[in-house]
Amino acid sequence: MATTTKLQPRALVRASGGPRYAVALAVDALGTGMLRPFLLLYGVKVLRLSGPVTGIAMTVGVVLGLVCMPAVGRWLDRGARSTVVAASMLVRVLGVALLLAAPAGHVGLFAAAALFLGIGNQAWPAAHAALVATVAHGRERDAALAGGRALRNAGLGAGGLLATVCLTGGGATALQAMAAVTGIAYLAAAALAWSVHLHTHPAALSAKDGADGPAPRMRVLLAANVVYVFCLNVPEIALPLVLVTQLHGSLTWPASIFVANTVLVVTLQVPVTVVLSRFPRRTVLAFAGVVLAVSYLGFLAATSLGHGWSGPAAAGVSVVCTIGEIIYAGSATALVAALAPADVLGRALARFQLSTGFGLAVSPAVITALASYGSAALWGSLGAATLVSASAVATEKDQGTRLRGCCRRARAGA
Repeated sequence: MATTTKLQPRALVRASGGPRYAVALAVDALGTGMLRPFLLLYGVKVLRLSGPVTGIAMTVGVVLGLVCMPAVGRWLDRGARSTVVAASMLVRVLGVALLLAAPAGHVGLFAAAALFLGIGNQAWPAAHAALVATVAHGRERDAALAGGRALRNAGLGAGGLLATVCLTGGGATALQAMAAVTGIAYLAAAALAWSVHLHTHPAALSAKDGADGPAPRMRVLLAANVVYVFCLNVPEIALPLVLVTQLHGSLTWPASIFVANTVLVVTLQVPVTVVLSRFPRRTVLAFAGVVLAVSYLGFLAATSLGHGWSGPAAAGVSVVCTIGEIIYAGSATALVAALAPADVLGRALARFQLSTGFGLAVSPAVITALASYGSAALWGSLGAATLVSASAVATEKDQGTRLRGCCRRARAGA
Protein backbone atom coordinates (compact mmCIF):
# COMPACT_ATOMS: atom_id res chain seq x y z
CA MET A 1 0.00 0.00 0.00
CA ALA A 2 1.42 3.35 -1.06
CA THR A 3 2.11 6.13 1.40
CA THR A 4 0.18 9.37 1.20
CA THR A 5 1.94 12.30 -0.46
CA LYS A 6 1.68 15.67 1.24
CA LEU A 7 2.76 18.69 -0.74
CA GLN A 8 2.92 22.29 0.37
CA PRO A 9 1.67 24.86 -2.19
CA ARG A 10 5.20 25.86 -3.28
CA ALA A 11 6.25 22.24 -3.68
CA LEU A 12 3.07 21.56 -5.64
CA VAL A 13 3.83 24.46 -8.00
CA ARG A 14 7.38 23.17 -8.54
CA ALA A 15 6.08 19.66 -9.20
CA SER A 16 3.61 21.09 -11.71
CA GLY A 17 6.28 22.74 -13.86
CA GLY A 18 7.26 25.85 -11.90
CA PRO A 19 5.76 29.31 -11.32
CA ARG A 20 5.92 30.50 -14.94
CA TYR A 21 4.22 27.36 -16.15
CA ALA A 22 1.52 27.71 -13.48
CA VAL A 23 0.84 31.27 -14.67
CA ALA A 24 0.67 29.98 -18.25
CA LEU A 25 -1.93 27.41 -17.21
CA ALA A 26 -3.99 30.05 -15.41
CA VAL A 27 -3.89 32.52 -18.33
CA ASP A 28 -4.72 29.79 -20.85
CA ALA A 29 -7.65 28.56 -18.75
CA LEU A 30 -8.95 32.11 -18.30
CA GLY A 31 -8.95 32.65 -22.06
CA THR A 32 -10.56 29.27 -22.71
CA GLY A 33 -13.29 30.00 -20.17
CA MET A 34 -14.05 33.29 -21.90
CA LEU A 35 -14.46 31.80 -25.38
CA ARG A 36 -15.33 28.10 -25.37
CA PRO A 37 -18.78 28.35 -23.73
CA PHE A 38 -19.73 31.14 -26.14
CA LEU A 39 -18.31 29.80 -29.42
CA LEU A 40 -21.73 28.69 -30.61
CA LEU A 41 -23.11 32.12 -29.71
CA TYR A 42 -20.27 33.76 -31.69
CA GLY A 43 -21.22 31.82 -34.82
CA VAL A 44 -24.88 32.72 -34.48
CA LYS A 45 -24.66 36.33 -33.29
CA VAL A 46 -21.51 37.63 -34.98
CA LEU A 47 -21.26 35.53 -38.15
CA ARG A 48 -25.05 35.15 -38.48
CA LEU A 49 -24.88 31.42 -39.11
CA SER A 50 -27.81 29.18 -38.26
CA GLY A 51 -27.71 27.21 -35.02
CA PRO A 52 -27.54 23.76 -36.69
CA VAL A 53 -24.80 24.85 -39.12
CA THR A 54 -22.77 26.34 -36.27
CA GLY A 55 -23.18 23.21 -34.16
CA ILE A 56 -22.15 20.91 -36.99
CA ALA A 57 -19.07 23.02 -37.73
CA MET A 58 -18.05 22.90 -34.07
CA THR A 59 -18.56 19.13 -33.86
CA VAL A 60 -16.54 18.53 -37.03
CA GLY A 61 -13.77 20.71 -35.59
CA VAL A 62 -13.64 18.69 -32.38
CA VAL A 63 -13.68 15.33 -34.17
CA LEU A 64 -11.03 16.31 -36.72
CA GLY A 65 -8.95 17.73 -33.87
CA LEU A 66 -8.68 14.19 -32.52
CA VAL A 67 -6.91 13.10 -35.71
CA CYS A 68 -3.81 15.06 -34.66
CA MET A 69 -3.34 13.06 -31.46
CA PRO A 70 -1.08 10.28 -32.85
CA ALA A 71 1.28 12.96 -34.21
CA VAL A 72 1.24 14.74 -30.84
CA GLY A 73 2.12 11.48 -29.10
CA ARG A 74 5.07 10.84 -31.41
CA TRP A 75 6.29 14.42 -30.94
CA LEU A 76 6.20 14.00 -27.17
CA ASP A 77 8.06 10.69 -27.39
CA ARG A 78 10.88 12.44 -29.23
CA GLY A 79 11.44 14.41 -26.03
CA ALA A 80 9.49 17.63 -26.60
CA ARG A 81 7.56 18.89 -23.59
CA SER A 82 7.09 22.65 -23.14
CA THR A 83 7.28 23.12 -26.92
CA VAL A 84 4.22 20.90 -27.45
CA VAL A 85 2.30 22.68 -24.70
CA ALA A 86 3.15 26.05 -26.28
CA ALA A 87 2.16 24.75 -29.72
CA SER A 88 -1.24 23.64 -28.40
CA MET A 89 -1.78 27.22 -27.25
CA LEU A 90 -0.43 28.86 -30.40
CA VAL A 91 -2.68 26.84 -32.70
CA ARG A 92 -5.64 28.25 -30.76
CA VAL A 93 -4.31 31.77 -31.43
CA LEU A 94 -4.66 30.93 -35.12
CA GLY A 95 -8.20 29.71 -34.48
CA VAL A 96 -9.13 32.99 -32.77
CA ALA A 97 -7.54 34.98 -35.61
CA LEU A 98 -9.71 33.13 -38.13
CA LEU A 99 -12.78 33.87 -36.02
CA LEU A 100 -12.00 37.57 -36.05
CA ALA A 101 -11.24 37.55 -39.79
CA ALA A 102 -14.36 35.65 -40.80
CA PRO A 103 -17.03 37.79 -42.49
CA ALA A 104 -20.72 37.30 -41.75
CA GLY A 105 -22.12 34.16 -43.30
CA HIS A 106 -18.73 32.54 -43.98
CA VAL A 107 -19.12 29.05 -42.58
CA GLY A 108 -15.79 27.87 -44.02
CA LEU A 109 -13.65 30.20 -41.92
CA PHE A 110 -15.73 29.46 -38.84
CA ALA A 111 -15.24 25.72 -39.39
CA ALA A 112 -11.49 26.27 -39.84
CA ALA A 113 -11.38 28.29 -36.62
CA ALA A 114 -13.26 25.52 -34.79
CA LEU A 115 -10.77 23.01 -36.18
CA PHE A 116 -7.70 24.86 -34.90
CA LEU A 117 -9.36 25.50 -31.55
CA GLY A 118 -10.24 21.80 -31.43
CA ILE A 119 -6.67 20.74 -32.21
CA GLY A 120 -5.34 22.92 -29.40
CA ASN A 121 -7.95 21.74 -26.92
CA GLN A 122 -7.28 18.07 -27.73
CA ALA A 123 -3.48 18.32 -27.77
CA TRP A 124 -3.12 20.29 -24.54
CA PRO A 125 -4.10 17.62 -21.94
CA ALA A 126 -1.62 15.03 -23.23
CA ALA A 127 1.16 17.59 -23.58
CA HIS A 128 0.52 18.97 -20.09
CA ALA A 129 0.44 15.49 -18.52
CA ALA A 130 3.72 14.57 -20.25
CA LEU A 131 5.37 17.75 -18.99
CA VAL A 132 4.24 17.12 -15.41
CA ALA A 133 5.35 13.47 -15.64
CA THR A 134 8.83 14.70 -16.60
CA VAL A 135 9.10 17.15 -13.69
CA ALA A 136 7.45 15.06 -10.96
CA HIS A 137 7.37 11.33 -10.26
CA GLY A 138 5.25 8.80 -8.41
CA ARG A 139 2.58 10.13 -6.08
CA GLU A 140 4.00 13.64 -6.30
CA ARG A 141 3.14 13.52 -10.01
CA ASP A 142 -0.44 12.48 -9.18
CA ALA A 143 -0.85 15.46 -6.85
CA ALA A 144 0.66 17.81 -9.44
CA LEU A 145 -1.76 16.58 -12.11
CA ALA A 146 -4.63 17.11 -9.69
CA GLY A 147 -3.35 20.59 -8.88
CA GLY A 148 -3.21 21.46 -12.57
CA ARG A 149 -6.80 20.33 -13.03
CA ALA A 150 -7.98 22.39 -10.07
CA LEU A 151 -6.14 25.46 -11.36
CA ARG A 152 -7.58 24.97 -14.83
CA ASN A 153 -11.13 24.64 -13.53
CA ALA A 154 -10.69 27.80 -11.49
CA GLY A 155 -9.47 29.65 -14.58
CA LEU A 156 -12.31 28.29 -16.71
CA GLY A 157 -14.87 29.34 -14.12
CA ALA A 158 -13.36 32.81 -13.73
CA GLY A 159 -13.15 33.25 -17.51
CA GLY A 160 -16.76 32.17 -17.97
CA LEU A 161 -17.93 34.52 -15.23
CA LEU A 162 -15.93 37.43 -16.68
CA ALA A 163 -17.32 36.74 -20.15
CA THR A 164 -20.86 36.61 -18.82
CA VAL A 165 -20.44 40.02 -17.22
CA CYS A 166 -18.88 41.48 -20.38
CA LEU A 167 -21.62 40.08 -22.60
CA THR A 168 -24.46 41.64 -20.60
CA GLY A 169 -26.11 43.88 -23.14
CA GLY A 170 -22.95 43.91 -25.31
CA GLY A 171 -24.11 41.85 -28.29
CA ALA A 172 -21.87 41.04 -31.25
CA THR A 173 -19.30 43.74 -30.49
CA ALA A 174 -18.71 42.35 -27.01
CA LEU A 175 -18.28 38.84 -28.44
CA GLN A 176 -15.65 40.07 -30.88
CA ALA A 177 -13.80 41.96 -28.15
CA MET A 178 -13.91 38.89 -25.94
CA ALA A 179 -12.48 36.73 -28.74
CA ALA A 180 -9.64 39.22 -29.23
CA VAL A 181 -8.82 39.16 -25.50
CA THR A 182 -8.86 35.36 -25.62
CA GLY A 183 -6.36 35.35 -28.49
CA ILE A 184 -4.03 37.63 -26.52
CA ALA A 185 -4.36 35.35 -23.49
CA TYR A 186 -3.45 32.28 -25.58
CA LEU A 187 -0.44 34.09 -27.03
CA ALA A 188 0.81 35.15 -23.60
CA ALA A 189 0.28 31.64 -22.21
CA ALA A 190 2.20 30.10 -25.12
CA ALA A 191 5.15 32.44 -24.55
CA LEU A 192 5.23 31.58 -20.84
CA ALA A 193 4.98 27.83 -21.48
CA TRP A 194 7.72 27.92 -24.13
CA SER A 195 10.01 29.88 -21.77
CA VAL A 196 10.12 26.87 -19.45
CA HIS A 197 12.37 25.15 -22.07
CA LEU A 198 11.70 21.62 -20.87
CA HIS A 199 12.95 18.80 -23.10
CA THR A 200 13.78 15.26 -22.14
CA HIS A 201 15.17 11.99 -23.45
CA PRO A 202 12.50 9.39 -22.63
CA ALA A 203 14.77 6.38 -23.14
CA ALA A 204 17.03 7.63 -20.38
CA LEU A 205 14.23 7.93 -17.82
CA SER A 206 13.89 5.30 -15.13
CA ALA A 207 11.51 2.50 -16.01
CA LYS A 208 10.80 2.06 -12.30
CA ASP A 209 8.90 5.30 -11.82
CA GLY A 210 5.62 3.83 -10.73
CA ALA A 211 5.30 1.80 -13.92
CA ASP A 212 3.64 -1.52 -13.29
CA GLY A 213 3.94 -3.14 -16.66
CA PRO A 214 3.76 -2.66 -20.43
CA ALA A 215 0.72 -1.46 -22.30
CA PRO A 216 -1.51 -4.45 -23.28
CA ARG A 217 -3.86 -3.41 -20.47
CA MET A 218 -4.33 0.03 -22.00
CA ARG A 219 -7.04 -1.18 -24.38
CA VAL A 220 -9.42 -2.05 -21.55
CA LEU A 221 -8.57 1.19 -19.75
CA LEU A 222 -9.17 3.28 -22.87
CA ALA A 223 -12.51 1.58 -23.58
CA ALA A 224 -13.61 2.13 -19.98
CA ASN A 225 -12.51 5.75 -20.15
CA VAL A 226 -14.96 6.45 -23.00
CA VAL A 227 -17.78 5.57 -20.60
CA TYR A 228 -16.28 7.23 -17.53
CA VAL A 229 -15.91 10.55 -19.34
CA PHE A 230 -19.68 10.86 -19.74
CA CYS A 231 -19.68 12.16 -16.14
CA LEU A 232 -18.10 15.40 -17.35
CA ASN A 233 -21.20 16.21 -19.42
CA VAL A 234 -23.74 15.34 -16.73
CA PRO A 235 -23.87 18.86 -15.20
CA GLU A 236 -23.73 20.58 -18.60
CA ILE A 237 -26.07 18.41 -20.69
CA ALA A 238 -27.89 15.58 -18.89
CA LEU A 239 -29.22 17.49 -15.87
CA PRO A 240 -30.37 20.62 -17.75
CA LEU A 241 -32.01 18.37 -20.36
CA VAL A 242 -33.95 16.38 -17.78
CA LEU A 243 -34.73 19.08 -15.21
CA VAL A 244 -35.66 21.88 -17.61
CA THR A 245 -36.98 20.33 -20.81
CA GLN A 246 -38.61 17.19 -19.40
CA LEU A 247 -39.61 18.15 -15.85
CA HIS A 248 -40.15 21.84 -16.73
CA GLY A 249 -38.16 22.98 -13.72
CA SER A 250 -36.38 26.26 -13.19
CA LEU A 251 -33.05 27.06 -14.86
CA THR A 252 -31.81 27.96 -11.39
CA TRP A 253 -31.14 24.35 -10.44
CA PRO A 254 -28.94 23.37 -13.43
CA ALA A 255 -27.04 26.67 -13.11
CA SER A 256 -26.52 26.13 -9.36
CA ILE A 257 -25.39 22.55 -9.95
CA PHE A 258 -22.86 23.68 -12.56
CA VAL A 259 -21.42 26.35 -10.24
CA ALA A 260 -21.27 23.89 -7.33
CA ASN A 261 -19.50 21.34 -9.55
CA THR A 262 -16.82 23.88 -10.46
CA VAL A 263 -16.31 25.01 -6.85
CA LEU A 264 -16.06 21.43 -5.56
CA VAL A 265 -13.53 20.44 -8.24
CA VAL A 266 -11.37 23.49 -7.52
CA THR A 267 -11.39 22.99 -3.75
CA LEU A 268 -11.37 19.18 -3.44
CA GLN A 269 -9.39 17.85 -6.42
CA VAL A 270 -5.97 17.98 -4.74
CA PRO A 271 -7.04 16.94 -1.19
CA VAL A 272 -9.10 13.98 -2.42
CA THR A 273 -6.33 12.83 -4.78
CA VAL A 274 -3.75 13.03 -2.00
CA VAL A 275 -5.93 11.15 0.50
CA LEU A 276 -6.63 8.36 -2.00
CA SER A 277 -2.95 8.10 -2.96
CA ARG A 278 -2.53 5.49 -0.22
CA PHE A 279 -4.46 3.06 -2.42
CA PRO A 280 -3.49 1.57 -5.82
CA ARG A 281 -4.46 3.83 -8.70
CA ARG A 282 -6.42 1.11 -10.48
CA THR A 283 -8.47 0.41 -7.35
CA VAL A 284 -9.23 4.10 -6.99
CA LEU A 285 -10.31 4.35 -10.63
CA ALA A 286 -12.64 1.36 -10.24
CA PHE A 287 -14.06 2.94 -7.06
CA ALA A 288 -14.71 6.14 -9.02
CA GLY A 289 -16.89 4.14 -11.41
CA VAL A 290 -18.90 2.75 -8.51
CA VAL A 291 -19.43 6.23 -7.06
CA LEU A 292 -20.53 7.57 -10.46
CA ALA A 293 -22.92 4.64 -10.99
CA VAL A 294 -24.47 5.22 -7.55
CA SER A 295 -24.94 8.90 -8.39
CA TYR A 296 -26.67 8.00 -11.68
CA LEU A 297 -29.12 5.80 -9.77
CA GLY A 298 -29.56 8.69 -7.35
CA PHE A 299 -30.47 10.98 -10.26
CA LEU A 300 -33.03 8.40 -11.38
CA ALA A 301 -34.60 8.47 -7.93
CA ALA A 302 -34.44 12.27 -7.75
CA THR A 303 -36.11 12.84 -11.10
CA SER A 304 -38.96 10.52 -10.13
CA LEU A 305 -39.98 12.78 -7.23
CA GLY A 306 -41.84 15.25 -9.39
CA HIS A 307 -41.56 18.94 -10.20
CA GLY A 308 -41.30 20.37 -6.68
CA TRP A 309 -38.64 18.04 -5.28
CA SER A 310 -36.62 16.95 -8.30
CA GLY A 311 -34.44 20.09 -8.42
CA PRO A 312 -33.28 20.03 -4.77
CA ALA A 313 -32.86 16.25 -4.80
CA ALA A 314 -30.80 16.33 -8.02
CA ALA A 315 -28.65 19.10 -6.56
CA GLY A 316 -27.89 16.89 -3.55
CA VAL A 317 -27.07 13.87 -5.71
CA SER A 318 -24.87 16.04 -7.96
CA VAL A 319 -22.41 16.36 -5.06
CA VAL A 320 -21.93 12.58 -5.14
CA CYS A 321 -21.49 12.71 -8.93
CA THR A 322 -18.88 15.46 -8.59
CA ILE A 323 -16.98 13.43 -5.99
CA GLY A 324 -16.96 10.54 -8.46
CA GLU A 325 -15.70 12.90 -11.18
CA ILE A 326 -12.93 14.14 -8.87
CA ILE A 327 -11.84 10.60 -8.02
CA TYR A 328 -11.90 9.62 -11.70
CA ALA A 329 -9.92 12.67 -12.83
CA GLY A 330 -7.36 12.22 -10.08
CA SER A 331 -6.65 8.57 -10.89
CA ALA A 332 -7.19 8.01 -14.63
CA THR A 333 -4.37 10.10 -16.15
CA ALA A 334 -2.12 9.17 -13.23
CA LEU A 335 -2.71 5.48 -13.95
CA VAL A 336 -1.87 5.93 -17.64
CA ALA A 337 1.33 7.78 -16.73
CA ALA A 338 2.27 5.00 -14.30
CA LEU A 339 1.53 2.17 -16.74
CA ALA A 340 3.33 3.58 -19.77
CA PRO A 341 7.05 2.92 -20.28
CA ALA A 342 8.97 6.19 -20.51
CA ASP A 343 9.79 5.87 -24.21
CA VAL A 344 6.10 5.60 -25.20
CA LEU A 345 4.62 7.91 -22.56
CA GLY A 346 3.57 10.50 -25.15
CA ARG A 347 1.76 7.97 -27.32
CA ALA A 348 0.03 6.44 -24.29
CA LEU A 349 -1.19 9.84 -23.11
CA ALA A 350 -2.26 10.71 -26.66
CA ARG A 351 -4.30 7.51 -26.92
CA PHE A 352 -5.89 8.28 -23.57
CA GLN A 353 -6.81 11.78 -24.74
CA LEU A 354 -8.19 10.26 -27.93
CA SER A 355 -10.55 8.10 -25.87
CA THR A 356 -11.47 11.10 -23.71
CA GLY A 357 -12.15 13.29 -26.73
CA PHE A 358 -14.19 10.56 -28.39
CA GLY A 359 -16.29 10.10 -25.26
CA LEU A 360 -16.88 13.84 -24.97
CA ALA A 361 -17.79 14.04 -28.67
CA VAL A 362 -20.37 11.24 -28.63
CA SER A 363 -21.80 11.79 -25.15
CA PRO A 364 -24.17 14.67 -26.07
CA ALA A 365 -25.77 12.58 -28.81
CA VAL A 366 -25.95 9.48 -26.62
CA ILE A 367 -27.35 11.39 -23.62
CA THR A 368 -30.03 13.14 -25.65
CA ALA A 369 -30.99 9.91 -27.41
CA LEU A 370 -31.32 7.99 -24.14
CA ALA A 371 -33.20 10.84 -22.48
CA SER A 372 -35.83 10.72 -25.23
CA TYR A 373 -36.83 7.30 -23.84
CA GLY A 374 -37.21 8.62 -20.31
CA SER A 375 -35.16 9.02 -17.12
CA ALA A 376 -34.95 5.28 -16.51
CA ALA A 377 -33.34 4.70 -19.90
CA LEU A 378 -30.87 7.56 -19.39
CA TRP A 379 -29.72 7.02 -15.83
CA GLY A 380 -30.14 3.23 -15.85
CA SER A 381 -28.02 2.86 -19.00
CA LEU A 382 -25.32 5.23 -17.71
CA GLY A 383 -25.21 3.46 -14.35
CA ALA A 384 -25.00 -0.03 -15.88
CA ALA A 385 -22.36 0.94 -18.45
CA THR A 386 -20.22 2.65 -15.79
CA LEU A 387 -20.43 -0.35 -13.46
CA VAL A 388 -19.36 -2.66 -16.29
CA SER A 389 -16.43 -0.32 -17.04
CA ALA A 390 -15.42 -0.18 -13.38
CA SER A 391 -15.53 -3.98 -13.19
CA ALA A 392 -13.36 -4.24 -16.32
CA VAL A 393 -10.80 -1.82 -14.86
CA ALA A 394 -10.62 -3.73 -11.57
CA THR A 395 -10.47 -7.18 -13.20
CA GLU A 396 -7.74 -6.17 -15.61
CA LYS A 397 -5.39 -5.68 -12.67
CA ASP A 398 -5.27 -9.43 -12.05
CA GLN A 399 -4.72 -10.10 -15.74
CA GLY A 400 -1.86 -7.60 -15.73
CA THR A 401 -0.30 -9.28 -12.71
CA ARG A 402 -0.40 -12.68 -14.42
CA LEU A 403 1.08 -11.12 -17.55
CA ARG A 404 4.00 -9.68 -15.60
CA GLY A 405 4.54 -13.03 -13.89
CA CYS A 406 4.66 -14.81 -17.25
CA CYS A 407 7.13 -12.23 -18.57
CA ARG A 408 9.37 -12.67 -15.54
CA ARG A 409 9.30 -16.47 -15.88
CA ALA A 410 10.09 -16.19 -19.59
CA ARG A 411 13.05 -13.90 -18.89
CA ALA A 412 14.28 -16.20 -16.14
CA GLY A 413 14.17 -19.19 -18.47
CA ALA A 414 15.87 -17.39 -21.32
